[in-house]
Amino acid sequence: MTEQLSQILAPYHGQKGILIPVLQKVQEELGYLPEEAVSEVAHFVGVSESEVYGVASFYAQFRFERQGEHTIKVCQGTACHVRGGRRILEAVERELGIQPGETTEDYKFSLETVACFGSCALAPVMVVDKTVCGRMTTARARKMLAEY
Repeated sequence: MTEQLSQILAPYHGQKGILIPVLQKVQEELGYLPEEAVSEVAHFVGVSESEVYGVASFYAQFRFERQGEHTIKVCQGTACHVRGGRRILEAVERELGIQPGETTEDYKFSLETVACFGSCALAPVMVVDKTVCGRMTTARARKMLAEY
């Protein structure tokens, strides 16, 4: 991993104020921020590991645990809630055998909830990776998961 991190960090050599862009690039390449990467980034940027953890844990975009190949996000906002968002979430939980914030043992799926996607006219909404799936039903949710 050290060689891979060296390649990721090399373009940033000598630059200032790069902690967040470096963390974003590391996560983009590795899928999350493993402990070894945090240590390497801290050394590269010249700050303590606790400072790197402090910055990374402040932003919801950063992950410290390996995520699934596919991320399933189920909206729990008001419009989605009223139109059955909870049922969609429960169906996905049963299908995958995980709760929000967890990843399947085979690292195929990670499950998250969000407060609102801003697609209320399509409620209930589920997003698979970057694909927005509106007017979701429990049957459609199960079918979509089976396709992956």
